[in-house]
Amino acid sequence: MSKLLRTGLNAGDSAPMAVVGGEGVYFHLSDGRKLIDGSNTGGGLGHRHPAMVEAIRRAADTPVVNEGWTWVGREQAADDLMATAFKGEDDWVGAVRFCISGSEANDMALSLCQALTQRSALATRERAYHGITGLSRSMTVQPQWHGGLAVHAGGSKLPAPMAPVRILPAPDGAIYGAPANNTPPSEYLADATRLLSDTAATIIDYTQGGIYYDGAYQDEVARCAREAGSYWIADEVVTGAGRAGRWFAFQGAESRPDIVTLGKSLGGGAAAVAAVVVSKDIVERLKGTSWQNYGTLRGHPISMAAVSAYLKVVSDDKILEHVQKLEKLFTRRLLAIAQKHPSVQRVAGQGLHWTVELHGPDWRGWHADTTEVPIASRVAERALEAGAVIGTSGEQTSLFLAPPLVISEHEAERLLDALDHGLDIADEEHG
Repeated sequence: MSKLLRTGLNAGDSAPMAVVGGEGVYFHLSDGRKLIDGSNTGGGLGHRHPAMVEAIRRAADTPVVNEGWTWVGREQAADDLMATAFKGEDDWVGAVRFCISGSEANDMALSLCQALTQRSALATRERAYHGITGLSRSMTVQPQWHGGLAVHAGGSKLPAPMAPVRILPAPDGAIYGAPANNTPPSEYLADATRLLSDTAATIIDYTQGGIYYDGAYQDEVARCAREAGSYWIADEVVTGAGRAGRWFAFQGAESRPDIVTLGKSLGGGAAAVAAVVVSKDIVERLKGTSWQNYGTLRGHPISMAAVSAYLKVVSDDKILEHVQKLEKLFTRRLLAIAQKHPSVQRVAGQGLHWTVELHGPDWRGWHADTTEVPIASRVAERALEAGAVIGTSGEQTSLFLAPPLVISEHEAERLLDALDHGLDIADEEHG
């Protein structure tokens, strides 16, 4: 029996599939199967990308330099991030601090805003996920991701919240299943300034719960946050560094955040790394202070090498243009798939991150406190027959597609074929 204490993204207690290797966009399993990695936001360049492997090999020959010491590779990674991903944003972007995970980056950003404003309340949007560490856990308002225990016999045991949380209405920019008459953000956010009046920060992301980028929504939230004296944090842990088809999702609108948090693809799938990027105004406010937030392995030489290598590959290989091209393919195919399968309720997405939501119980009542396998997990299991891994993010009725950014058109078609195949079982249950 394994001594590893583990959990899965699906309800119940069954062991996840055993991955023994990988190459490009494929997982290699212990039973000999080779499956397309269709839902892995942490592997932007897939598995064993040669540029990433070489960068890690070189970095492995360096000393272990903790965050308290200057390291030339860390300085270089910061310069590369600003010069490449934040090119054209020079008028407002200030500086970066590296860390290890997206959850940690969000916790650091939120706690910094609490210190700067001397307020404790925080705000996010409905159905948000920002992590399971520190304050990021409090800002995760998907009910199944509470950071506690989902008891399979029923009931959940939750840790105490760390801050008061205000929840804003969310936009719905679905390409299939959206409301017939979408209300303008200015109307359903009419009370936002008052709601945010005592908050230190307002954090929004662009994928979680199937809620994606909406420029008008972003600009309205940014306006209300600034009127309320609440810092605006763009959580680009998933979308940042290319998955949105541009360096950052927020760049599609006029407003610019006070803080950007990054993670996932930033290390090219080769190292655990995240970042907190702050504006020039915040850099100015930090003068004469010491930010007493420390991590021994933050900015580790291997992670920094991965950041610099990843940025170079995305730029040199024109990955953003490739993602934009594939976005059109996914839009066309997913619309056709949704129209074919009556079990599909909603489809939304951007770049190479898409959510397919099925008809079924309301997500607000889903706590994953059961051994019953959710319909989304059963669809994902059937998709394996057609050669692809599709994720659920632990949701009962939602699947998400987030393949490596280097996936080819042919491989993308195969992934979508696998989804098409998997949805047959949902159609049977939907009737």
